[in-house]
Amino acid sequence: METVVFVLMILVCFSFMLKQTYRKNRSVAVIAVVCALFTGLMWPYAIEQSKTQIADWLADTALMLDTAVLLTLEVILQMTFCMLAAHVQTSGPLRKRTLWMYRALRWFPGILIFPVLFSALVALIFAFPGVSFSLLSWSMAAGVLILIPAGTWLLRCAMPEKDVRLELLFLVNALIAVLGVVATVNGRTAVAGISGADWSALAALVVIIVLGALAGFVAYRIKLKKKAKKHY
Repeated sequence: METVVFVLMILVCFSFMLKQTYRKNRSVAVIAVVCALFTGLMWPYAIEQSKTQIADWLADTALMLDTAVLLTLEVILQMTFCMLAAHVQTSGPLRKRTLWMYRALRWFPGILIFPVLFSALVALIFAFPGVSFSLLSWSMAAGVLILIPAGTWLLRCAMPEKDVRLELLFLVNALIAVLGVVATVNGRTAVAGISGADWSALAALVVIIVLGALAGFVAYRIKLKKKAKKHY
């Protein structure tokens, strides 16, 4: 379980760094400062944690299910950005709404990086007992401030093609979604199974599908007739 969570944290960091390659240097610097300040200022809360408490959090079904929802929302936003970016690169003139959505999602850095930074800070404090907590946190903050711009630059140099980075970002988030289910649900389900079938619900579903298919067929026929009238 802890290994899966650790791998998930690495993927979140990698996805975060990939996303920064689509932003301007000034924006990367701003998010680096925000992450560094978050890391440096969170040490009073990090020292209140314990390994036992963290293990209890991982075993808390309700908390893990809430975390799964948060993780899924972020993955959806990042995948939506990938699809919109591909659409912007391959399409002609775009609607203003599409451009605004693309720009908003490009600015969205992701919120999962902050729990990852907090977890790394807690692990660092446990690894160096007796050292000043504020010194450890601000030292890590300085490292974060340097690593985010440097990592972004290295990724751009290693993968100069935007299409490759975009495809990799999409695949990494798909893997995050899969591992997120394993890590947060951990073999448990939110809804208890039933032994019998609800035939009334099944019949209602079939009726909805049939009505929807008929409505689509009628709309398609009407559209064809309108096109035929235009040709004549």
